[in-house]
Amino acid sequence: MNPTTTGVLVGVALGFAAAFGGFGAFILVLLLGAAGLVVGMVLDGTLDVSALAGRGRR
Repeated sequence: MNPTTTGVLVGVALGFAAAFGGFGAFILVLLLGAAGLVVGMVLDGTLDVSALAGRGRR
């Protein structure tokens, strides 16, 4: 799936959350989506968690 399609799907999900669930649901979907993005990047290998945690620096 290309980035444009992914962006559209995220926008639609956030729009539905805002329209039907209110601001709290919007924030919840936004935070869970960001967490999913981070987990996906770690599993894909594009995000190095040890660099963020400060390990490996000497």
